[in-house]
Amino acid sequence: MEELKNDDGKERSVIKANWSLLLGAAFLMATSAIGPGFLTQTTVFTQSLGASFGFVILLSIFLDIGAQLNVWRIICVSGKRGQEIANMVLPGLGYLVSFLIVFGGIAFNIGNIAGAGLGMNVLFGISTKTGAVISAIIAVSIFLYKEAGKAMDLFAKIFGGIMVILTIYVAFSSNPPVGQAVIKTFIPSKINILAIVTLVGGSVGGYITFSGGHRLVDAGLKGKDSIKEATKSSISGILVTSIMRIVLFLAALGIVAKGLKLDAANPAAAVFKLSVGNVGYKIFGIVMWSAATTSVIGAAYTSVSFLKSFSTKVDKYYKWIIIGFIVFSTLIFVLVGQPVKVLLIAGALNGLILPISLGAILVGAHNKKVVGEYKHPKWMTAFGGVVVLIMACLGVYTLVNQLPSLFK
Repeated sequence: MEELKNDDGKERSVIKANWSLLLGAAFLMATSAIGPGFLTQTTVFTQSLGASFGFVILLSIFLDIGAQLNVWRIICVSGKRGQEIANMVLPGLGYLVSFLIVFGGIAFNIGNIAGAGLGMNVLFGISTKTGAVISAIIAVSIFLYKEAGKAMDLFAKIFGGIMVILTIYVAFSSNPPVGQAVIKTFIPSKINILAIVTLVGGSVGGYITFSGGHRLVDAGLKGKDSIKEATKSSISGILVTSIMRIVLFLAALGIVAKGLKLDAANPAAAVFKLSVGNVGYKIFGIVMWSAATTSVIGAAYTSVSFLKSFSTKVDKYYKWIIIGFIVFSTLIFVLVGQPVKVLLIAGALNGLILPISLGAILVGAHNKKVVGEYKHPKWMTAFGGVVVLIMACLGVYTLVNQLPSLFK
């Protein structure tokens, strides 16, 4: 990955990042979050909660910001990646976090590859597996480029923007009851706690919350002078994710409010088709492919970044390992399909990744060995602590009530 430099060409540890990098990191995080699961979850919860789902989105945005602000700020201030901070807080913890994130990243990337193949199938009528292979080749080509970081940023911005614009069009076409949505967002008639935690986990869980922060550090954004830029970029990432969530919610709400039934096998596709007809179905293909392929790139890049500091060989062959990560995920999908148990187990473990990793970050935020003389605001620590507590409760509940059944 490229390094940022001074005007005289010399590298330095503390730099002022240009807006392109900050926006690229924001879109990398956002498009990592907006994958096939994101599209399905948003549609399904809208169908079950109706306009009251707006409250869930609002609260999840609040919690997302609590996690994101803490993680990106401490990563950039310290100049260290998440696993390095975790190991400094508790020796060996970084290895555990890395294992969970890499394992989860591979499992979820199989789903992302499948989503990319489905998008190709909708658009061109080719088989899902063929579409998956073509999508994987496109993703791999990003990392074959000499300045892979810039290519990745550009790809995320272009296709992230396409997703949002097309979904806004579908939302307008579905003619949702906006007034009702606004009222229920602040005065919900029903609340689903599981939906809140699912949305938080899907927006900033696992590798997602670290994707943009690691990207900024890889580009050279480090030190206390990086706080403003890191904050600006992290909030931008949450905004992009939130806008996509809101417009998809409104699109689905417009269909649900009319009493139309969504296809249980592919509810997100049904929203697009019922809103704009066959053209809407093709738009779904574009959105699904964009969401899935950008998630493939984000998952691979961030997962491998959790191995980077453990071996000089990983650092040396960084891009090739990322490519191997994508190829491996694609081969599993093509040869085996989506191994349901692996995906479910990874999902259960993913419930514990955020509280563990964010908890380590919060402890590290007050450790001079990690952040030097920097003083982390107490309100931000408390804010992050709320997120840790909520996600820890869900993770334990999932492990106790759901994981054992997967091994039967």
